[in-house]
Amino acid sequence: MGHTVNSIVINAPYDTIFDISNDITRWTELFGGEYKKSEVVKKEGNKITFKLTDDEGRSWQSWRLLFKDKNLAYAEREEPKFPFKFMKIIWLYTPRPNGIELVWIQHFEMDEKAKFNDSQVEGFINKHSKDNLKIFKDVIEKEANK
Repeated sequence: MGHTVNSIVINAPYDTIFDISNDITRWTELFGGEYKKSEVVKKEGNKITFKLTDDEGRSWQSWRLLFKDKNLAYAEREEPKFPFKFMKIIWLYTPRPNGIELVWIQHFEMDEKAKFNDSQVEGFINKHSKDNLKIFKDVIEKEANK
């Protein structure tokens, strides 16, 4: 199984960080071109079902549970799961002296028919997560300090 943990401290109010980072429609901006389309399919209570399309035109649906009062969001990839057997994502928001630490945890297993194995994908995810977290920080801090 693959597992990654990446984080960054964002100097902005918690509500701003949580709301912007979980605004699916802004993920084309926040994920640095990784997604060319991000759309909400359905909202029910604290659950958002959404569809992402990557820069190569592949699409998949996921769902996300928002627990703003508990400083976390939990998501799972739904369909198609391939190239994964499963993909689970947790975002934790922890107050720190200089802002809010946003921690991304991704836990997954690659399908044996996939082009890459768990450890290779860990490397890809770690690189992309670090790059994307910097974008999140820049966008959110600029917006919070307007």
